[in-house]
Amino acid sequence: MDKLAIIGGRELYGVLPVSGAKNSALKVMVASLLTEECLTLENVPSLADVRQLMVLLDHLGVAISGGGTTLHLTAETLRSTLAPYDIVRKMRASFNVLGPLLAREGKAKVSLPGGCAIGARPVDQHLKALEALGAEIDLDEGYVLASAERGLRGASITFPFVSVGATEHTMMTATLAKGETILENAAREPEIVDIAECLRMMGAKIEGDGTSTIKITGVDRLSGGTHRVVPDRVEMGSYAMAVGAVGGELLLEGGRLDLLGAAKGVLLDAGLSLSEEEGGVRVKKWGRPTVGTDIRTEPFPGFPTDLQAQYMALMALADGTSVIRETVFENRFMHVPELMRLGADIRVDGQQATVRGKPVLKGAPVMATDLRASMSLIVAGLAAEGQTLLSRLYHLDRGFERLDEKLRAVGALVERVAVPD
Repeated sequence: MDKLAIIGGRELYGVLPVSGAKNSALKVMVASLLTEECLTLENVPSLADVRQLMVLLDHLGVAISGGGTTLHLTAETLRSTLAPYDIVRKMRASFNVLGPLLAREGKAKVSLPGGCAIGARPVDQHLKALEALGAEIDLDEGYVLASAERGLRGASITFPFVSVGATEHTMMTATLAKGETILENAAREPEIVDIAECLRMMGAKIEGDGTSTIKITGVDRLSGGTHRVVPDRVEMGSYAMAVGAVGGELLLEGGRLDLLGAAKGVLLDAGLSLSEEEGGVRVKKWGRPTVGTDIRTEPFPGFPTDLQAQYMALMALADGTSVIRETVFENRFMHVPELMRLGADIRVDGQQATVRGKPVLKGAPVMATDLRASMSLIVAGLAAEGQTLLSRLYHLDRGFERLDEKLRAVGALVERVAVPD
């Protein structure tokens, strides 16, 4: 089994390209189900989750071609409205085919996605929103059976809490519903805006994306076209934190500061230099250690939960104490014991972690517990003395494209190695 070997202590210098956002790419791929015409997507990252969704779309009848970072998806004739458990269980975003299949075909049978290492993440808000649009929903032996024989109709839907997944899913589905749909307390993430931009290019009528109120006016059909996926803000923030941990200067090619939301101010307060220039975002960190800075994870534009683990690794090396409060997912401190194996001083009390920064961490064998946790261990390992050996790379491969290759190109000593368990 492959593991990632990291020899820490080297500063990072050079140009590091930011890939397309996984969390956006997966949903705009699903949007191909809403039209019979070809949807071309550019800047699609080569990731395990993307490849897994391609398996499901192929099963449903989507013709897929292309190469590199470009995909051509044509759902001219769907051969199935069943998304089976064996495929959906491997990647949670697969569940989002339910609404588009229902909107286009009037029926769908999709496996429930199950739980997740970072919390239960239920889909009840997805299902309640579809019911509000006129769908009949039944649960049978782990599957959602949805039907809308008379078609979907617009509705006013207020989410009881901000849900990125439910906002995306409902917005896509409502594009083909009759009449007007209003989503209140909608998520505001950049990926929501990117998906809306893709849908508008396809002919959808959507207003208010990026705010807490989104208005969708249904149309009879959507067309194909070309859309470029937004840069991955989580990847950009993760590599910025790596610079904060080890020092150096990187141009995060293709990055945009507006995508970082509150994370930008937090990183500036911690002592990093961030500036936007032609070609991307430049991040610098020289000399003094980073400064212990408190954070609280929140929906965008607040500090993103998907950067919490990486930030904790940075704070483990900071000057002073920081308090990290996780409010989005209930089990998202699973990386703490692994960071402590590297010497981090962290105390967890419920959903709050107190991190006392130390000048030095020590390399050790560590194990990834989820996607973002794996990146936190890499941030810490890049700064630690000696060798860090990271196992369970399948988590990493789900969300960070060519990570070892990108890091080597900017000076890190990182390599995949075959190590017996």
